[in-house]
Amino acid sequence: GMNENIHIAMLIGDLQKGGAERVMANLAGYFAERGWRVTLVTQYRKENEYSLNKKVKRVISDITPEETSGSRLVNFKRRFMKLRGIWKAERPDVILSFIGKNNIMAILTSRLLHIPVAVSVRGDPPEEYYNAWMRFMARHLFARAAGVILQTRKSFAFFPPRVQARAVLLKNPASGAFFRERYEGKREKTIVAVGRVDENKNHEMLLRAFAGIACRFPGYKLVIYGEGECRQPLIRLAQELGLEGRVLLPGTIDNVADAIYKAGIFVLSSNTEGVPNTLIEAMLMGLTVVSTDCPCGGPAELIKDRGNGMLVPVGDEEAMKKALGLLLGDLALAEELGRNAAKTAESYLPEKVYGDWEKFLLSLVGTQEEEEKCVV
Repeated sequence: GMNENIHIAMLIGDLQKGGAERVMANLAGYFAERGWRVTLVTQYRKENEYSLNKKVKRVISDITPEETSGSRLVNFKRRFMKLRGIWKAERPDVILSFIGKNNIMAILTSRLLHIPVAVSVRGDPPEEYYNAWMRFMARHLFARAAGVILQTRKSFAFFPPRVQARAVLLKNPASGAFFRERYEGKREKTIVAVGRVDENKNHEMLLRAFAGIACRFPGYKLVIYGEGECRQPLIRLAQELGLEGRVLLPGTIDNVADAIYKAGIFVLSSNTEGVPNTLIEAMLMGLTVVSTDCPCGGPAELIKDRGNGMLVPVGDEEAMKKALGLLLGDLALAEELGRNAAKTAESYLPEKVYGDWEKFLLSLVGTQEEEEKCVV
């Protein structure tokens, strides 16, 4: 087909376990199976990475210890030239970059090489472009990208019209493990959360909300899967609140889908999120979900409050407590919300989503020569 000779280069920091990294690894595999040539460029190679399809070529862009000098400016210039050298050597038809500084670097290092660049903003733009320099670069430089891929409608507002004109909304494909028949039996008496255990995920608010209803629902446990700097403090807090046996923090696990398949309630308590994959996956499996209505609006695009889940204000322990109490006290309502959740998640089927990414990237191939003639 027309894909045989398409060569895509993909750029990301590393492939360690994370939402964006998994999407990048999965996309690379999808394109490779479609007959594209795929070169995946990461700055580092780290331990515990997602495994890549055998057909994908991996290139490391970081400078070696020998090339590293005491000057940050010299190092930046060497990194810059190394990445530019990779584009020149590989000559891809299109570059797809993920996240923050990588997006800025992808556009800058490929200038005048006639390679269209698509940059993908994975989270809330103000979070991902967190200082004045990065914001300035994102708002102005992205007008030079061939395409800008955003996760939510609300993200568009961050950018000026020139960038919005190049921007598209492309979903995150959910991992295949979550596409399964909804569990219709008696559910486990668990409230589950999945993700990095850090300040932003605000599991403390969830724990305190659970403490407020724990005596009303004595059979229930709160289980928070994931690793992070707040894990030990949360274990201590659970002890202080007298919930030692009822709040579990098992750390990271491999088969999340199996672990949460029969859970009573799934909770996302974050202060900010992009479009949280974990939430989509929980909904795919037909879990009853409660989420904070966090910026940049991902959960609000997924959840219709009391239709296919529940939304509570960010950081609102009282509202979280009420939502949990309502659902545990009315299992018929919880079931109804869970069944509706499974219906809404259909549009995240991997084939459908990958197909959309593929169509968009193909539409950019060959566009850059024209553009740069006009610019010069």
